[in-house]
Amino acid sequence: MNKLAEFSKTTLIGGFLILLPIYLSVLLLLKTLQGLLALVAPVTAQIPAAVEFRQVFAVLIVVAACFVAGLLVRTGPIARGVGSLERNLLEKIPGYSLLRGFASRIGGREDAATFEPALVEIEDALAPAMIIERLPDGRFTVLVPSVPTPAAGALYVLTADRVHPVDVPLHKLLKVYSKWGEGMAELVAAAKIAPRIV
Repeated sequence: MNKLAEFSKTTLIGGFLILLPIYLSVLLLLKTLQGLLALVAPVTAQIPAAVEFRQVFAVLIVVAACFVAGLLVRTGPIARGVGSLERNLLEKIPGYSLLRGFASRIGGREDAATFEPALVEIEDALAPAMIIERLPDGRFTVLVPSVPTPAAGALYVLTADRVHPVDVPLHKLLKVYSKWGEGMAELVAAAKIAPRIV
């Protein structure tokens, strides 16, 4: 009876830990979309009532606004202003740099210097990680995220011979974390330098 109770408890907790991040992600996405749609509600209210699919127009307006904002941020004076705002205000907000780095990598900006997928040697094991920074002396600062959420983890400063960049997009590395390690074989095969530990 004790084993059954322990099994039930661990199964329930495990299921909760899987469903909670999914629920929170969907909730955050829906709340964000709801807020954006509320912002464009005055514009969509101007569309005649006979026109169907007002929500589709609202979503298209939000997408167009995101595109225009992204385009403006790439121009000289605005890019400098945004850079100054980020350095002086936004980077002081906990988690902002992490989310921005993720967004840059996932958005296809592979020139982004942070969050490069890698395998790192820690003691006698390989761990999937993200390169945060290359130090002037040749060492690396790496983040080894926790499973199943890569938003937290441990920071290490490792020598270059213990850090092996992996030629995969960041989203594949994040998927390995969210799937509790499933897909690691692809990361090991894609290592740019063969790790000594396999």
